[in-house]
Amino acid sequence: MVFVPIHDKNALKFIGFQRVTFGLIVTNIAVFLWQLSLGAKQSMALAIIAGVTPTSLIGGAPLPPDFALLPPEFTLFTYMFLHGSWMHLIANMIFLWVFGDNIEDALGHLKFLFFYLACGVAAGYAHAFMDAQSGAPMIGASGATAGVIGAYLLLYPRVKVWVLVLMRIPMRLPAYWILAFWVGFQIYFMLFSNDATTAWWAHIGGFIAGIILAVLLRRHEIPLWGPKPDENASP
Repeated sequence: MVFVPIHDKNALKFIGFQRVTFGLIVTNIAVFLWQLSLGAKQSMALAIIAGVTPTSLIGGAPLPPDFALLPPEFTLFTYMFLHGSWMHLIANMIFLWVFGDNIEDALGHLKFLFFYLACGVAAGYAHAFMDAQSGAPMIGASGATAGVIGAYLLLYPRVKVWVLVLMRIPMRLPAYWILAFWVGFQIYFMLFSNDATTAWWAHIGGFIAGIILAVLLRRHEIPLWGPKPDENASP
């Protein structure tokens, strides 16, 4: 990653603690530790069973009987709690921790949980429809986290965020620089990369869902495009 977010200067205004964000992170970590305990072969089987497989979800081609243990529609929820590696998990959880608390604050606890899951479902469908012939399972929270990124870009674009540039150089940048770069990165690799291991359309689908849902679900006190610059100024 070019930019790794560390901390944003954006205090919570409506909730005391981001308990849904924290709960989602703990759940993802716990599930990944469970995956590791299964061993490589069983973990791969779990990915096939609980991951989103486009040919199964929308292509009418069921999984082999040994793996068809869940309705394809149910995998739209299970896939987002599985990860393929520690780096896959850590990257998603960093973005969720830094940006998720403020979206939870802007929406409220229950609406944020609905928002997160709905972004994940939208990401799963986007991936399935855009890669309908794929029989490979997709797993990971990237689509749901992309929804958080979309909402943050819409609601808090001018908030300053500490990031590590190239994993080494600390810098403090406006959120719109970092998140706009993330969007451009996704679009570039979606159009020009031969990387078939990353579900780029899931990221785009989750991001768009996050923007739409943020408009619909945010508290009426939260303006679009963020507060005026002086409202976030340091005292």
